Amino acid sequence: MRLSAMGDVAMTVPVLRAFVKQHPNIKITVISRPFFKPFFESIPNVAFFVFDEKERHKGFSGLIRLFKDLRKLKIDAFADLHNVLRSKVVRTLFALSGKKVAAVDKGREGKKALTRDENKVFKQLPTMFERHVKVFEELGFAVDLSNPQFPENAVLSAAILEIIGTNHQKLIGIAPFAQYDSKVYPLDLMQEVIAQLAQNSNYKILLFGGGKKETEILESISSPYSNVINMAGKIKFQQELQLISNLDVMLSMDSGNAHIAAMLGVKVVTLWGATHPFAGFSPFNQPLENTLVADRNVFPKLPTSVYGNKKVVGYEDAMRTITVDSIVELLK
Repeated sequence: MRLSAMGDVAMTVPVLRAFVKQHPNIKITVISRPFFKPFFESIPNVAFFVFDEKERHKGFSGLIRLFKDLRKLKIDAFADLHNVLRSKVVRTLFALSGKKVAAVDKGREGKKALTRDENKVFKQLPTMFERHVKVFEELGFAVDLSNPQFPENAVLSAAILEIIGTNHQKLIGIAPFAQYDSKVYPLDLMQEVIAQLAQNSNYKILLFGGGKKETEILESISSPYSNVINMAGKIKFQQELQLISNLDVMLSMDSGNAHIAAMLGVKVVTLWGATHPFAGFSPFNQPLENTLVADRNVFPKLPTSVYGNKKVVGYEDAMRTITVDSIVELLK
C-alpha cells in the first residue's frame, strides 16, 4: 500500500484500524516516507516499509528496486491508495507478476463538476474513506467503518507537561494554517477567536504549525495570553501526535491537522474557504455541523477548487463570511 501527503496518509489510518480488527489474520505492510511511521505504530498487524525516495527508490530504476524489495515480503495483493505515477508503476509490476491489485478511484469527473463555474453539480461525493474501503473490497475484503475504534489518549511526557502545564480543564487545539491561502481563515479574525476563547481561564489553547514563518506568527499571537501556548517548533512530531490525542477539540482548516486529530478520535471543527466538504475530504467520523463553510449566497462559485490551489479573483475574502461568533460557539 503506497501513500504520500500528510492528510492523505492520515485518512488511511481509520480504514486500516477497521480492517485489521475485522480481518485479524491478514498482515498489512504500509509503504510510505519514514516521517509517517508514527501514524501506524499503534495499529496491530501493520508493518511499515520505508520508501526511500532520495536514494534507494529514486527514479524509475528505484521503483523497480522497490518492487523487488517488496516481493521479498511475499505480498499477496497490492492496494494502491494513492494512484499517482510512482504507485502505478509498482502496481503494474505486481499485476504483471500475477498478484491481485486495486487502486483508489479519485473521482476526478465528479470533482470537476463540483468545482466548475458553470453548470456546477453541487452534491456530496464519496468520501476518501469510502473510496479506500472500495479498494479493499476489490481485493476481496469488506470493511465496515460504522463502529470506529480509536487509540487511548497518549500519556503526556514530562517534556510536554513542562510546556503546557497541568492546570487546565479543557485543551483546545488550533491549527490556523493550510497549504494554500484560499483555505486559511483570515488571521485578524482568528486572533479574535483566540481572544474570545482565552477569556475563559478553564481553557488552555494550543497553537499548531510548522516552519519559521508560522512559528513566528503563532508566537506573536500567543504572547499576550497566559493560557495560549504556541507549540510550533517546541516538540517533535511524535510528541505532537501524543498531545493532539489529548485535545478536547481541534480547530483546523481543511488541512492535515484536521485528519490527524480525527484519526485519533478527537472532535474536529473545520473551516472551509475555496474548498468544500462535498469533495470528500471531511475529517473522519465528524458530523456535518462541525464543518463551517463560506457563504455560497455571497460567493456562488464556491467551491472553486478541490485542493485550494486555484485562485479566483474577487473570492479572496470568502472565508470572512464565517463569523468569529459561530466558530467560538461551536468550539464551546
